[in-house]
Amino acid sequence: MQAFGKLRNINQQELELMLSWRNAPSVRANMYTRHEISMDEHLAWWARTQERDDQRYFMYETDNVPLGIVGFTGIDKTNKNSSWAFYASPEAPKGTGSKMEFLALECAFNELGLHKLHCEVLAFNAPVIKLHQKFGFSVEGILREHHKIDQEFIDIYQLGLLAFEWDEKRIDMMNKLIKLSGKNA
Repeated sequence: MQAFGKLRNINQQELELMLSWRNAPSVRANMYTRHEISMDEHLAWWARTQERDDQRYFMYETDNVPLGIVGFTGIDKTNKNSSWAFYASPEAPKGTGSKMEFLALECAFNELGLHKLHCEVLAFNAPVIKLHQKFGFSVEGILREHHKIDQEFIDIYQLGLLAFEWDEKRIDMMNKLIKLSGKNA
């Protein structure tokens, strides 16, 4: 859906921009890896990622303006499932996350041919848990006090979405996003 922007390959010259978003305090606060990532660390990670066929990362852009990153990891071609995550530029307009999620689900089920997409969200990130549920994800489990941040143990929500569930939800979500896009225009 061009109206929602697009996912495309990340250009080498965008790695610095990608890192600046990933290191933004508002993004880091919701990640497992919370330290500020150095450029050398980022470039080494990117080089490893490019050698793997079980990971795919995309730049989200709208009107030729890069606004976020969508990543699929642990792509299991035999069992047709993958984990995924996304983050937007701290300056991205309201509604960017929903558009990114729609396009990520389209990519997962139509381009990657997945049967299931799953993710993990830190329990305090309730807005993202609710966003995923709005798109049809179900909470499949809660890993209680599974991740330590500072001196506190945090629950991890595990969410999953099956291809047929997305098929059932897709048109409804597309119409809602079109309506929201019209209001924001």
